[in-house]
Amino acid sequence: MFWWLLFASAAFAVVLYRRQRRGFYKLYDAYPLGLPSYPLIGHGYIFKGTDEDRMNSLNNLGKASLQHGGIGCFWLGPKLYSVITDPEVLEVVAKTCLEKDDDMMKFVRLVLGDGLIFAPVKIWRPRRKVMAPTFNMKNLQNFVPIFDKQSVIMTEKLRERAGRGDFSFWDYVTTYTFDSICETVLGIELNAQKHLHHDFITAFDACAQVIAQRMLSPWLYWDWVFRLTSLYKLFEDTKKTIHGFFDETLRAKRKQLASGLVENERKTFLDMMIEPSGQARYSDVELREEVLSIVSAGTDTSAVGTAFTALMLSRHPRVQEKVYDELKEVFGDSDRPVTWQDLPKLKYLEAVIKETLRLYPPAPAVVRDVNETVVLPNGTTLVPGTALMLHFWGTHRNVKYWGADVEEFRPERFLQPLRHPAQYAPFSYSVRNCIGANYAIMSAKTNLSNLLRRYILLPPSSVPPEKLACPLRIKFDIMMKHCDKFELRIEHRHKEA
Repeated sequence: MFWWLLFASAAFAVVLYRRQRRGFYKLYDAYPLGLPSYPLIGHGYIFKGTDEDRMNSLNNLGKASLQHGGIGCFWLGPKLYSVITDPEVLEVVAKTCLEKDDDMMKFVRLVLGDGLIFAPVKIWRPRRKVMAPTFNMKNLQNFVPIFDKQSVIMTEKLRERAGRGDFSFWDYVTTYTFDSICETVLGIELNAQKHLHHDFITAFDACAQVIAQRMLSPWLYWDWVFRLTSLYKLFEDTKKTIHGFFDETLRAKRKQLASGLVENERKTFLDMMIEPSGQARYSDVELREEVLSIVSAGTDTSAVGTAFTALMLSRHPRVQEKVYDELKEVFGDSDRPVTWQDLPKLKYLEAVIKETLRLYPPAPAVVRDVNETVVLPNGTTLVPGTALMLHFWGTHRNVKYWGADVEEFRPERFLQPLRHPAQYAPFSYSVRNCIGANYAIMSAKTNLSNLLRRYILLPPSSVPPEKLACPLRIKFDIMMKHCDKFELRIEHRHKEA
C-alpha cells in the first residue's frame, strides 16, 4: 500500500509539474532545436569541450534560430531559453524584458556585484540615472587627449614588433584600454603598457574564463559541485586580486577628495560618482561594483572590438588603404595628436569598426528573464519563467536584413541607413544597452588612427593566402575572443631615418 501511494504521489507531482510548465512545452514544440534533451541538463551537453567548442555551439543556436524565422528554443537544465535573431522580435523583448537572467548573471555578480551592466532592474534603474550624465558627449570629448596619449604609447611599444613576424596584438591593445579607462574612470595612471602583464588584467582574464565555463555548464550551477573542482580555487584567488585592487584605489581616491588635493580640474567618472554619493550614500562596496563593472567591461569590450578590427584590416588590404586615404585627408602626413573634432570626419573608419562589430560582436548574446506574458509580433506567446537569449551574432547575420553577402566583410554597408534599428546591436539594444558604447567607439577610432598612420597591418605568416577570407576562429570567454590571441604582423608605414 505504501509503495502504491508513493508511486501515485510521484505520478501526480509529475503531472502537476508538467501542467504548470505547459506554456514552456508549447513554445518549445513550436520552435525546437532539433537535438535530444536530457533530464537535469537539457541541451547543456552541447556546450561541453573547449572555449572554442562552446562558442561554436552558441553560434549554432543562432543559426538554428534563423532557420526557424528568428526564434529557436533549447533547454539549459530545467530552464527554457528562446533564442531571438529577428530584429522585430528583438526590439519588442529588449524593451519589455529588462531583467537579466539570474541563473547566469549570478556567477558574474559573485565578482562584479550589482554593477550597472549586470544589476537587477530595481538597482540598475536608479544607478543608470546617476551614471548617464557622466557619459554625455561633452565629458567624452575631454577623454580624447587621454586616448591619444595612451595610443601613442602603444604605437611606440609596437616598434619592437615591426618587421619581426607574428605576435599577439591582444597584449598591447588590452593594456592600452586598461590604461585609458583607469585614467578616465579612476584618475590614476597605472602605466600597464610598460609592463604588459598587470596583475588585474591577468586575474580578470583567468576569472572570466572560469565564469564563462560555469555559465554554460549546468552541472556546475550547484555550488557544492563547483567547490569540488580545480576551478573554484582559481576563481577565489582571482576574485581576491580584482577586489583588492579596486578597494585600495577607492580608499586612496576618497582620501584625496576629502583632503582637497585634486591634481587637475578635469573630473573623472569616479570623482563624479563619489560627488552624489553623499546624497545617495553609496558605500565603498557599491562604488566598487560600479567602477569594477565599468573598468572590466570597458577594458575588455574596447580591447576586443579594436583587436578584431585590426585583424580584419590586416586581412583586407583594400579596406585598409581606404582607411589610410581617409586618415591622410584629415591628418595629412603629420603625426599630430588626434582631437575630438577629428573623430566625426573618420566616417569610413567608423564603418569599418561597425562592420567588424557586426561580424564579431564582443558580447555575442545577452540573456534576459520573462517576468510577464509577452506576445510577439508573430503572435507567439512568451510566458513568465521563460528566459531569452538575445543573440546578436545571429541577428547580425539575418539575410532578410543584411542580404545574401551577410558573411562578407563589407564596411560600405554602414554608409547607408539600416532597414531596422534593432538589426545591429553590438552594444545590446534599447534602454539596457551599454552606457559606454560611444566611449568604446571613440577610444577605438583614436587608437586605430594612430596605429594606421604609423604601421601597415599584415596577417600572420601562419595563415595561407587562400584562408584569409575565411571566418576567424573564435572562443567564448564571456566576451567573444580570437582563439589565436589576435595574432598579426606589422611593418613601418614610412621608412624610419
